[in-house]
Amino acid sequence: MRIPLDVLCVKTGVLCPRCQSLVRSGSVNEYEVDVMRELLELEEMPDFKFLKDLEYVRSIVGEGALIVILQDPRGNSPDSRSLNKLGRSLDEKLGLRTRVIINTRDMKEVVKQIVYPARITSVNTVWLPDGSVEYVVRVPRFELRNLPFRRREIIEDLLTQITGNVVKIRSD
Repeated sequence: MRIPLDVLCVKTGVLCPRCQSLVRSGSVNEYEVDVMRELLELEEMPDFKFLKDLEYVRSIVGEGALIVILQDPRGNSPDSRSLNKLGRSLDEKLGLRTRVIINTRDMKEVVKQIVYPARITSVNTVWLPDGSVEYVVRVPRFELRNLPFRRREIIEDLLTQITGNVVKIRSD
């Protein structure tokens, strides 16, 4: 797995000056060092050999929830069952409800990966008069109980952090 910090620094927990400057500058958050350490440990297990081909992008934390964003430079990403299994393993090790997603430019695909097993009807882009963009994710009313996190505000906050734009979840 490719990570932005040195593998030795992450595994030992003692950061070299280059890695320390990345953490201090905010390019990498302190909690991300723990996430990377767990991913490197899981990479050695037979169930998670697919991690060797992936690249760590970043992690987002919000109210007891963690989203780990990985990228596959080759374009052949692992199946959703493997990612869910990885998320459950990280749940146990980190103590946070974890989702592992594959980085993509398609907003609808990112939302699908986060709200699974709930289904979405659409992702609408709202252009506001001040020039900003807002996304509205439509979820059928009967699917709200299938959302992965307790409250939809947690998902809205996580999606807002990922996209950099306000995201709202509405039920049909």
